Amino acid sequence: MIVPQFWAESRLQHRQAGEQITLRRFGWSDLSQADAQAHAEQRVQEAMTRVLAGEKLHRRDRKVPYNGAEGLPIREEILSRHGDTVITRNAYGARCLNTPDVLFVDIDFPEDPSFRFMVAVFVLFLLLLSGVAWQFGSVKLGLLLGALALLGSGALSGVVFRSLQHLQGGAENIVRRRVQAFAAAHPAWALRLYRTPAGLRVLVTHQTFQPAASEVAECFKALQADPVYARMCRNQNCFRARLTAKPWRVGMDSHLRPRPGVWPVASEQLALRQAWIAGYEGAASRHAACRFIESLGAGTVDPAVAPVLQLHDQLAGAHSGLPIA
Repeated sequence: MIVPQFWAESRLQHRQAGEQITLRRFGWSDLSQADAQAHAEQRVQEAMTRVLAGEKLHRRDRKVPYNGAEGLPIREEILSRHGDTVITRNAYGARCLNTPDVLFVDIDFPEDPSFRFMVAVFVLFLLLLSGVAWQFGSVKLGLLLGALALLGSGALSGVVFRSLQHLQGGAENIVRRRVQAFAAAHPAWALRLYRTPAGLRVLVTHQTFQPAASEVAECFKALQADPVYARMCRNQNCFRARLTAKPWRVGMDSHLRPRPGVWPVASEQLALRQAWIAGYEGAASRHAACRFIESLGAGTVDPAVAPVLQLHDQLAGAHSGLPIA
């Protein structure tokens, strides 16, 4: 896990056979701005060497937030460090906990049917209508009903999907049973379960994990973790948990300024950013990011996990009784 304190960018040009090549690369460091600049110059020179050797590379690194970063460290303002755990402010303004080895799993409640589910409903609907057409022996009617199946299967799949969810006790109960089944199948594991506004969060406490470990991938698959979250854990070699509310859930009618909210920002824009943050922190203080539900499994807490558990529960308001957002 790399969350750098300092960022810089270097630009290098080269003219070859009447073509001008311009490359830009970021550099980063925890030591100083000068060290970050030196790193940027090293990266852009290495990139130019590869381009001149015939390799196809992007001409510049994109300045993107956490969930769009490919091959770059987490580009967020560092708010505090607690050993290996780093608290940052993400691109839309919320505080996030980043840890190299304490396993968090985000599971979103499914709101819409999957593509495979929609295809299955379409096929069944089409077969039903084809049977009707066959009874009447009309090709035209068959074509008409086939078109009806194509147009109506999307809405029908939504109705069927929500009806099945309701029959199983709702989305939350479906996901909770999935987590409980995982805990039953892994009795040595210790899980803490939290409710988030759009799903559940699992914190595993009996040991630490490396994000690239096969057992982490298996856990993500079994619990049906948010696929974007699972991918970014692998890419950034860390686990992550949001600690404060999403701005649009607490009445903030504007985005983190300036846009985009990727760190760092120009010095002349800092006042604008701080003004937005002051308003956001006031609104977010009246909400929690998650609510503790229950412990499952062995109940053990590894000494290396305990400080992260305590920090998460305190900063996320897990026991505060505040509304989650």
